[in-house]
Amino acid sequence: MRYAKKLLRTQMSLFKPIIEKSSLSTVRKGQDAIGALLASFQKSEVEYEDCRVAEMECSMITPIDELSAGVILYLHGGGYICGNLAYAKGFGSVLAAKCGIKVFCCAYRLAPEHPFPTALEDCLDAYGHLLSNGYEPSQIIICGESAGGGLCYALCDKLKEKGRSLPAGIIAISPWTDLTQSGKSYVDNLKIDVSMTPERLKYFADCYVYGSVNDGKNVFPRVNEDAENDRIVKSNPRISPLFAELNGMPPSLIFVGSDEIMLDDAVRMHERLLEIGAQSELVVAPGMWHGYVLYCLKEFDSDFDKISDFIKRNISSQKKLRWLALDNAAKIFPASMSRNWTNLFRLSATLGEEIDVSVLKIALDVTVRRFPSIAVRVRRGLFWYYLEEVPRAPEILEEKPYPLSRMPFDDISKCAFRVIAYEKRIAVEFFHALTDGNGGLVFLKTLVSEYLYQKHGVKVPVGNGVLDRLEKPNDYELEDSFPKYAGPTPASRADSDSFRIKGKREVDGFRTNTSFILDAETVKNEAKKRGVTVTAYLTSVLMCAAVRVQEKRVLNKKRYLPVKVCVPVNLRNIFPSRTLRNFVLYATPGIDPRLGEYGFDEICEIVHHQMKLQITEKNMAAMIATNVNSEKPLAMKLVPLFIKDIVMKMIFNAVGERKSCFSFSNLGLVNMPEEFMRYVDRLDFVLGSQSSAPYNTSAITYNGRLVLNIIRNIAEPVLEYEIYHVLRELGIMPTAESNTRGKE
Repeated sequence: MRYAKKLLRTQMSLFKPIIEKSSLSTVRKGQDAIGALLASFQKSEVEYEDCRVAEMECSMITPIDELSAGVILYLHGGGYICGNLAYAKGFGSVLAAKCGIKVFCCAYRLAPEHPFPTALEDCLDAYGHLLSNGYEPSQIIICGESAGGGLCYALCDKLKEKGRSLPAGIIAISPWTDLTQSGKSYVDNLKIDVSMTPERLKYFADCYVYGSVNDGKNVFPRVNEDAENDRIVKSNPRISPLFAELNGMPPSLIFVGSDEIMLDDAVRMHERLLEIGAQSELVVAPGMWHGYVLYCLKEFDSDFDKISDFIKRNISSQKKLRWLALDNAAKIFPASMSRNWTNLFRLSATLGEEIDVSVLKIALDVTVRRFPSIAVRVRRGLFWYYLEEVPRAPEILEEKPYPLSRMPFDDISKCAFRVIAYEKRIAVEFFHALTDGNGGLVFLKTLVSEYLYQKHGVKVPVGNGVLDRLEKPNDYELEDSFPKYAGPTPASRADSDSFRIKGKREVDGFRTNTSFILDAETVKNEAKKRGVTVTAYLTSVLMCAAVRVQEKRVLNKKRYLPVKVCVPVNLRNIFPSRTLRNFVLYATPGIDPRLGEYGFDEICEIVHHQMKLQITEKNMAAMIATNVNSEKPLAMKLVPLFIKDIVMKMIFNAVGERKSCFSFSNLGLVNMPEEFMRYVDRLDFVLGSQSSAPYNTSAITYNGRLVLNIIRNIAEPVLEYEIYHVLRELGIMPTAESNTRGKE
């Protein structure tokens, strides 16, 4: 016996009578301090992500050196009356660091304030939380010491009753499985147990089973004076799982000290498990006391080897990652990438408070499991690119001086979207191959709603683009809707080129984004006066501004080109699709300045009628057919990817951007419930600049504010200048914001 073990045993013997007489609050403080001390030893080896599940404080502990794909659900001990999250993190940190596996700790509510079955119900919620976050039952081990060890078996019994899948295994350390104290060891080990007495255990059990009474100064457990009835009540299998029907229990690894009065709680549970044919291994440590594993004595390092081996034997390998073929619209985006450009867009929410990055990370971990078509990376196949689900959520990034910086393929092949936190703003930048603005908005709203739940306990109702965090993704969310709605006859791609703005490119790739903040009601009324939609009205504003740029830059009117704006069309408004992937085509309204001058109202009328003519079900179906038919020939399917890249790049350069001056994408009015709007002040939508032209524009309306964003990659703010003056002339007074760089 080593001196450290002797010293601990002596100290525990000295403190035993003191603890026996201590008040509930004193015992709780002492136990929590022990947990905090244990956690401090592992601080450099693990990371913590605290969260809230139902009525509990919880924490996911991730080891720096993560070796296993699974997770341990750790249920702490403390006689059901002690142990906060700090205490749970103590041994949870040890398990994570020594075994290289994530450990999820839950601080279930304590008796006597919250008697049976509260702790069990909280543990059930914690198990459900892991399932909702993408863990399969075969990837979960539950572990507990003392009362937590008993809860492991009670939880499995409860799961069986509900018909739910059981975890992969149970690690029970000195499990308290018999609150009736019927084992022989309660008598045989009475004098050699250095930490526990039958009287103390009865106090714990009465608190848990019957709750408490309060005399104004102290808290006392209720007591059942009828000894036989007390035994019957405490024999409830969910209270004393030794008496449960144990059929179907997962494999167990049980540790216990030979000197415990609760020795028989472990030994008899092991024997009963073997009797019904379950797998169980029992480790009895000679001369050791209750919960000895928690003290991490060097003499018993082999116990952690046994735990690691148990985990390896019983945790299934990482679940197979889902993969998806790119949708029809997405196929062009990887091929059209260049050294200086990636087709990206950004959606962001500005809250009324600073963003807590640690909470945002937890919310992102939850959210990515709900979006297997967006939380992906782009992979190269032999014939096509494809999307593969990311194994874990990406890190939260810091904001750069400008939005939508290029995302190289090396980054896209790891994760094809970014989440950025800056002061009060949560931003998500998407590679366009994943989704369109409508799908991206669903992702952002669901992420922000999860953040509000994790941070403030606020539950934003499902709907309005907020998905149920616990619901499995539906097949319709993942479908490529283009082939489904292709028309019988393809449309022609023939179209004339448009005027395009030119300028001096920013040498370092800097992008300037200017936001014009408009009163949404004013814009709506101005559009209504002209009998057009807000989108048609704003398109006309942009077109008018582009005409003025051409007039100033092209002196010979005979060399004027048509001015056209590419307006994405949400096909979900035309066809009954609920996909979260790309399902957008476009209209291209325009005017020809060579025919003469146009007044603003005239431009509005032209845009309105052209969009009405172009945006019809038959016309959109014909455009879909053109795109879908191009990938149908067998020869096209069998062409290697590197050749497809060359061909699609040529097509993109020929027709992709030349037919319009820039794009204008309007996500429209975003209506959200009060629970969301109470915390979120503003939404923004920013398209990335074009590949070969400097501008793009986008808009979104929320909370009475219409935000028009204009992004450019050239130094001169020519388009913004004209847009500002057109709006002023129309009686709309914009407030301007910009990230314009200062002069060096």
